[in-house]
Amino acid sequence: MAKSETVYTRVEPALKANAERVLGRLGLTPSEAINIFLNQVVLHKGLPFEVKLPAMSKAEAQNILFEKIREAEESVANEGWMTVEESRAELGL
Repeated sequence: MAKSETVYTRVEPALKANAERVLGRLGLTPSEAINIFLNQVVLHKGLPFEVKLPAMSKAEAQNILFEKIREAEESVANEGWMTVEESRAELGL
């Protein structure tokens, strides 16, 4: 077995659990995923994905999401279902 180094990092427990659940479904351990990530950093000579600020603040996005959830709940309560096309148009997708 090749020599290895240990990497320590702190993450929120919920993030760790959710990531482990997703990685498990992919057949990967967190260590394997981190190795893949670090190899991609080396290959790309930087992060292997674009990092930028979101177009809107987290609070704005949450407000829009909560409003859409409220609208959906009202729609279901009133049996006024929307088609997928109508939903996409409403969301600007």
